[in-house]
Amino acid sequence: MGADDPQFLDFGEGPERRRLAYRFADAERGGGLGLIWLPGFLSDMASTKALALASWAKEHGFPMLRFDYSGHGLSEGDLRDASIGAWLAEASAMLELLSAEKGRAIVIGSSMGAWIALLLARKLAQEGAARRLAGLVLIAPAWDMTERLIWNRMTEEAKATLAREGIFYEPSRYGDPYPITKRLIEEGRRHLIGGAPLDLDLPVRILQGMCDPDVPWNHALELVERLRSGDVELTLIKDGDHRLSREQDLRRLESTVAALVATCAAPLSPLSP
Repeated sequence: MGADDPQFLDFGEGPERRRLAYRFADAERGGGLGLIWLPGFLSDMASTKALALASWAKEHGFPMLRFDYSGHGLSEGDLRDASIGAWLAEASAMLELLSAEKGRAIVIGSSMGAWIALLLARKLAQEGAARRLAGLVLIAPAWDMTERLIWNRMTEEAKATLAREGIFYEPSRYGDPYPITKRLIEEGRRHLIGGAPLDLDLPVRILQGMCDPDVPWNHALELVERLRSGDVELTLIKDGDHRLSREQDLRRLESTVAALVATCAAPLSPLSP
């Protein structure tokens, strides 16, 4: 089965069981290292950045896994039933797939995917399994998105609608209005980074547009202040928007990943399950 053919993972139990779509492009090279892509909210594994990075990984011989969250793309599930915790659990399961094949991973997360990448790194650190991650690349990191970038920006009328009906359809500059559910907001509060420092001992690279209307650039700067790792680099793109999908943005992403791969690709012994 090739990288262009979707594979499926049965995940969850009982009424929560769903099929998650993913694509895994294997490669002989990698030095015990693989890449995993975490998309943003309402995005999927076929986005411009995901495809560009998959092409780069194939060209340079590095294994890469990308997938769709439940309620997104080719995966099962209803977006109106989804939550940050569910998507974090799905990302953790996909990391297990990659780790079983390749050992350590560099996690590349875009927007909400960057928040989930941080939560995943924190979870592994708390479990004593931080060694599974070699580094993070975060694009427009929308950490604490449900609270700081959605709830705090909602009008009182929208909040009243959400409280009354359990769902509010947010207008989008990128397409049709999208659902924001009471479940998404309330469950998201269990996963806030908040004011606590993130004690992550791994390299972190952040790409942030300064013309981003969805994630302000000072939001990324605040994240840098919370990260205790001494190896954190923030690149501000003065004319960059939220998507960072222009040709020059894609080349910058590729070079950022390439540099981190070069730093992290030293072989390690196989990881235990």
